[in-house]
Amino acid sequence: MNEAVLRSLTPSVLGILVRRGADFAAAEDAVQDALVEAVRVWPADPPRDPKGWLITAAWRKFLDATRAETARRRREDLVDEEPAPGPAPSADDTLQLYFLCAHPSLTPSSAVALTLRAVGGLTTRQIARAYLVPEATMAQRISRAKRTVSGVRFDRPGDVATVLRVLYLVFNEGYSGDVDLAAEAIRLTRQLAAAIDHPEVSGLLALMLLHHARRAGRTAPDGSLVPLAEQDRTRWDTGSIAEGVEILQAALARDRLGEFQAQAAIAALHADAPTAEETDWVQIVEWYDELAGLTDNPVVRLNRAVAIGEADGPRAGLAALATLDDSLPHHTAAAAYLHERAGDLTTAARLYAEAAGKAPTLPERDHLTRQAARLNAREHH
Repeated sequence: MNEAVLRSLTPSVLGILVRRGADFAAAEDAVQDALVEAVRVWPADPPRDPKGWLITAAWRKFLDATRAETARRRREDLVDEEPAPGPAPSADDTLQLYFLCAHPSLTPSSAVALTLRAVGGLTTRQIARAYLVPEATMAQRISRAKRTVSGVRFDRPGDVATVLRVLYLVFNEGYSGDVDLAAEAIRLTRQLAAAIDHPEVSGLLALMLLHHARRAGRTAPDGSLVPLAEQDRTRWDTGSIAEGVEILQAALARDRLGEFQAQAAIAALHADAPTAEETDWVQIVEWYDELAGLTDNPVVRLNRAVAIGEADGPRAGLAALATLDDSLPHHTAAAAYLHERAGDLTTAARLYAEAAGKAPTLPERDHLTRQAARLNAREHH
């Protein structure tokens, strides 16, 4: 049985597992394991019904994985229920696992995706959203990464840059509120900063602390999103802000600028402003210029366009935004905001409503819907 035939059977087998109750990511893992087993077994003992064989094998793999996960959680619960036997150094190999998953045999993007899935606890959908790619594309990337490392020895850890990227994405997923991983990402980055003297490690830790410091002000009591300009700054954690600024200043003094230090500098300028009106947008644009020179991330250029709109006026911001792909996440929302700032409330209301339809989370959708309703109400009075 050649690989082309196996690949042709994969979608239908995957669909059957999902219909039987397996979530997509677990089903995808089980099917991949069944395919590996088929490649090993079929040459010597080909089945009469290849599809039926794959369905049975994949379902067994899924059940085995589910039982193993249930048993693992039960073991952890039992450990949590037992009193500590006495003072003992804690053993935490999570950070080591991050390095091992960032294996040199993988490309950096595949290493990040694999680590987020295997160690970070993120779903394939969450990882795909972070990378701005379809979920199916990310599922294939993770599967290829698993196949690549399935026969290699994990005795050569990956590089710091890849591990930093993983920690950054884990923090972002936790900060978004979908998964509570922000504190864990900060904890691991503190460990890394204590072990490695690297300005970008310090830059990432500073960035996390500065963003996390504002977390209490990001949502209203009813759970709705509060834009940065409208947040109650007395709810920000001034201790975390002071620590983040101190760490950042020490990193910048080494004159080895990286993208995390530049992002932290932007976050520090926001945190340092007593009010939204006193934000130093001119300096923020300058830092976005530095950041754009360090990374080819289109989201950086989108955020830069909004910053230009604050520093030089909404028309300048719209002109910068017009040079970017309008399919970028948050592009429509940014255009709506800048059109509102420019006084074009009709266009802004339409764009807010359009952006709400594209929002990846329910709180963001609700916020954009309220923005559209607010402008429509003003237009009719």
